[in-house]
Amino acid sequence: MPALPAFPLPRPMRRALDLAAGAAASGEVPVGAVVTSGETILAEAANAMRGSNDPTAHAEIVAIRAAAAALGSPRLDGCTLWVTLEPCAMCAAAIGLARVDKLVFAADDPKGGGVEHGARIFAQPTCHHRPEVVGGVGEAEAADQLRRFFADRRV
Repeated sequence: MPALPAFPLPRPMRRALDLAAGAAASGEVPVGAVVTSGETILAEAANAMRGSNDPTAHAEIVAIRAAAAALGSPRLDGCTLWVTLEPCAMCAAAIGLARVDKLVFAADDPKGGGVEHGARIFAQPTCHHRPEVVGGVGEAEAADQLRRFFADRRV
């Protein structure tokens, strides 16, 4: 049976994966995030915890802050967040508070995820906003980035 053709990734996820690669090169866990409104990229970020000495500087949080500043609003109505790893509970809560319409992530995070694993923030009755969630977009590349990053540190 012939192999299925490879489909190109959506531009925001391609950019998020490139940001994640840059984070890895600077010693950060390789996670990248992009916020879009329609076809327009409003903000983008990579993990910056080590470089900023800020434990909350996950790519998602940094990108959400930048998008809110760009819009002049704490609400990201109509926006999509593209991220290379399933958001943790902190980031999932921030996504809900920002009222992001859609979350698209690449790799699952069975250990630290807060969307489809762990706390499952959007499934909690106290969650006031639940974005549409799409997982697995660019999963192989994102998972490979993460595996290589942590394997290099175990040597």
